[in-house]
Parts: sequence; structure tokens; C-alpha cells
Amino acid sequence: MAMVCARVRLVIAAIALLILAAAAAPVAAQQPGSVDPNADAVKEQQLLQQFKRIQGLGSIPDTKSYVIEQPQGRAWRQYHEGTLPVIGTVAMLGMIVLLAIFFMVRGMVRIRSGRSGVSIVRFNAFERFVHWMTATCFVLMALTGLNITFGKVALLPLIGPSAFSAWSLTAKYIHNFLSFPFTLGVILIFFMWIGGNLPDRTDLNWLLRGGGIIGGREPPAYRFNAGQKIIYWIVVFAGTAVAVTGYLLIFPFYGTTIAGMQLAQMIHGTVAVLFVAVMIAHAYIGTIGMEGAFEAMGAGAVDLNWAKEHHSLWLEEEQARTGPGEMQRQPSATPAE
Repeated sequence: MAMVCARVRLVIAAIALLILAAAAAPVAAQQPGSVDPNADAVKEQQLLQQFKRIQGLGSIPDTKSYVIEQPQGRAWRQYHEGTLPVIGTVAMLGMIVLLAIFFMVRGMVRIRSGRSGVSIVRFNAFERFVHWMTATCFVLMALTGLNITFGKVALLPLIGPSAFSAWSLTAKYIHNFLSFPFTLGVILIFFMWIGGNLPDRTDLNWLLRGGGIIGGREPPAYRFNAGQKIIYWIVVFAGTAVAVTGYLLIFPFYGTTIAGMQLAQMIHGTVAVLFVAVMIAHAYIGTIGMEGAFEAMGAGAVDLNWAKEHHSLWLEEEQARTGPGEMQRQPSATPAE
């Protein structure tokens, strides 16, 4: 009897198994035999076009972190890694090449009548302090900022990953903290020299005659000529642009979104590399490009003949205001060659 019961249970189990197999057959028939990984439904670009972003789920309050990829992020990455380095290289290296060619052709702009041995004050101590504070911050911020764009290509292969990581971290802190005195310097420069940098009737004539660098005698100018006024307004506007966009990046998500910060970084980087290129030209004119120019910001006083040749209208105003008693003899002055 026990044997009969065992056989009956075996038959029932077999019948139940056959019923389950028959029921599962139509479901299996509806499934594809294989998965095509190249199908449109699983393409990343298709998902981006359909949903404008690839987003997951998370458990932290910051829902922005759930976004894995977005089309604007790809555009930002392409600009940051492809377009911006090209703009920076062309602007900065191009400026250096042009200045080198100009120096070989034109040479240093000499004081034609030679040094007089008499000096006149051009910038006081406070003006020079503000200038050098801003200039020092600018140079250090330029070097540390360019590391973001060119460091991995130009510096990483030379010093290795460990040193490059340490330098990049240090550069980040230098760049961020020096932004505050730099911004203060730009503000002080704006208010300190705005009176002498407003357009006047002499500017057009100065520009039409190439500032006297190309050709003959330099046109008359007040305290700041048209070229210096252009530099002044570039410092004001470019300095403001890099400061505002930089603070948006230092303090993320304060009044802006991811897309806003991506735009801020693109503006910041582009204005910065063009700003550096212009300042290279400014540094050239103030040092090896023109005899006696560095003394204006170095010692604060310039040779009387230099003032006559480059800022004759300003010299006339100063002599009328202070009289010849303000002139100082320079016993160590050497005549121009």
C-alpha cells in the first residue's frame, strides 16, 4: 500500500511540473533571445536627448548630487579641456611672440634728449603700494589659475602625480585667498585714478599717431595717455569680471545653479587668459620697452625729459601747480646711450 501511495505522489508531481512548464512557455516566447547593447533604447545620448539629464536616486538632502550627467556639463567640459587652452595659448604665446618681434625691430624707446638729472614725482607712496599689491596678487593668481587649464599637460609629466597634487592644492588656496586683496586693489585703482582716465580731446590724436612708438615724436598727453587709459579700463572691467565669477565659484550655489557656475567658470577662464595677455604687454612697456618708465612705479619719480617727451601736458600742469621748487636733482643719473 505504501508503495502505491508513493507512485501516486510521483505521478501527481510529474503532472504539476508539466502544467507549470506549459504555463511558462508563452511568457518565455515573448522575451527576446538576446539583448542588443547598441539599441537606441540604451544609448546614453538617447537618454540625454529624451530626459535632458541622467539622474539617479539618493538618500542625502542635496538632490543636486543625484544628477549624473547633463548636456550642459558636456559642453562645459569640451570648452574647459579643448577650447579654452587654445584661446589661452594663442593669446598669451601670440602676445609674447609679437612683443619679441617688436623689440627686435624697434628696440627700447629711449629718452631722445637724454636724462636731465632732474626728477619729478609722478606717483606717491600710496599709489605705488596699491599698484604693486594688485600686481603681485595678479601674477600669483595668474600662475595658480593657469595651473587649472595647463597644469595636467605642461606640469604633471615633469614633476609627477604626487608633487602635482600637492602643488595644485597649495595653488588653490593661494588663488582663493589672494582674490580678496586683488579685488580691493581693483576697487582702489578705480577710484584712485578715474579722474585722469576719462576720455579727452588728446586721446584720438594719440591713437592716430600710434602713441609715438611707431614713427616720430610722441603726441602730447596728460597724466595718462590713451594707451594707459585703455589698460586702466581693461583692469577695471576684466578685474571686476574675474572677481565676480570667481566668487561664484568659491561660494557655490549662493544665488546660482550648476549651469550658472559652469557659465561663470567659462567666463572666468576666458577673461583671465585674455587679461594675462594684456598684462604681458603692459609689463613689457613698463620695463624693457621704454626707458625710464619703470621708475614711475619703482621710485615714484621720473626724469624731467621723460615727462616732457611722453606726458608734456601733465608736466605743464605740475609745473604750474607746484613750481620748479618741487624738482629734485638726481646726482646718480647716467646719460642715455
